[in-house]
Amino acid sequence: MAKPTGSRPSAVPDMRTGHDLMSVLPLTAQIKDDRLWIGGVDTVELAAEAGTAVYVMDEATIREQLQEYVKWTTYHWKDVDVVYAGKAFMSLAMVKLVAEEGCCLDVSSGGELAYARSAGFPMERVYVHGNNKTPEELAECLDAGVGRIVVDSFEEMDRVSAMAVERGVVQRVLIRVTPGITADTHDYIMTGAEDSKFGFGFNQGLAMHAVKRAVELPGIDFEGLHMHIGSQIFALQSFAKAIEVMVAFMREIKSEAGVPVRLLDTGGGLGIKYGLPDEPSTIKEYGKVVVDDIKEECEKHGLPVPRMAVEPGRSVVANAGVTLYTVGSIKEIPGIRTYVAVDGGMSDNIRTSLYGAHYEALIANKADRPREMTATVAGKHCESGDIVVSDGPLQCPEVGDILCVCATGAYCQSLSNNYNKQVRPGVVFVADGKWRWVVRRESYEDLLRNECG
Repeated sequence: MAKPTGSRPSAVPDMRTGHDLMSVLPLTAQIKDDRLWIGGVDTVELAAEAGTAVYVMDEATIREQLQEYVKWTTYHWKDVDVVYAGKAFMSLAMVKLVAEEGCCLDVSSGGELAYARSAGFPMERVYVHGNNKTPEELAECLDAGVGRIVVDSFEEMDRVSAMAVERGVVQRVLIRVTPGITADTHDYIMTGAEDSKFGFGFNQGLAMHAVKRAVELPGIDFEGLHMHIGSQIFALQSFAKAIEVMVAFMREIKSEAGVPVRLLDTGGGLGIKYGLPDEPSTIKEYGKVVVDDIKEECEKHGLPVPRMAVEPGRSVVANAGVTLYTVGSIKEIPGIRTYVAVDGGMSDNIRTSLYGAHYEALIANKADRPREMTATVAGKHCESGDIVVSDGPLQCPEVGDILCVCATGAYCQSLSNNYNKQVRPGVVFVADGKWRWVVRRESYEDLLRNECG
């Protein structure tokens, strides 16, 4: 059975106010004068000035999350890279922020690499991912001097080798391994099982063959291994089991290939609190499990402890962000449900339609009032499945209200689209009582820019 990516409460009013929703809101969230404030900014005034729909990201929360990852991983072992997964949310401002916090950056396409280069991100701190990097993308990576390429297939390995030799460079690579662990998450975001488009499995010795091939090829420096078992994971034992498998494989590599694994990248995937019933592990707990388990398993197998890397994305930005909409219409179907339609939908948040994600919502200009009804927040698109929040508690809405959907900082803007030729919302950063555009709202001119007539 596919597992939800957020715990859905029963479809009844819960009488909670905005004060009760702080665990799913940014760290700086406050309720003042019946309004929601984030980063010292009144979100209702922000909506009036910036327009809706709009993504709002709290800079303080993002920095705090990155700092927590650095603190609670290096606390247990000094040589740990915190590699922000840009696919969760990327903008030039976000890339610069990651650089300022001393972290590394995970890019998964030529476009994401272009963002990193444009932002002046240190290339030696870039990890490159993707199951089918094109020759053009690989050339861009080598020419930019990226730190590490995570190799995902034999064809890619051969391409990297040939291109590196041609350029007279040696490229550090990690081999992506699927450890065969079924993580406790939704099927669509589970990536560590044997039947996956990602990486090399242990079946018929593929992973070992990949390592030996990387060791033999010119132009390649086999540095270590990478794994990623999935996203939105609450059960830390999933990471522990995968680490056990990976360190045992490290011992086999030392024995059969005669080389050490100098870096073990455990990927990302720590879950976040989308719904009030959700109880994800903390970054502190995650750091202890991942780092201590690697150290203990290495000691058990008589191996030196390698450099480590973790790749948080969602857990850095999800609760840092909210989306603000304006209520356009309210449609009550007696005995069935009430639809509250907003000026956005599956074009700015496809996760609910894609795999039944659950979100908490509140009326930003009625934030101190109880959520005394249940409503389905619907988008404006020509699809019955265009739903943002399904049967969730909400304050009694009126046309013109500013509706806030919580925990939308990850995989909403990055998965946004132009269905129905809807312009995509802009992104604002809030900090110290001020807001600024970091990605402007699209215009109709943007939609038409690439048309050839």
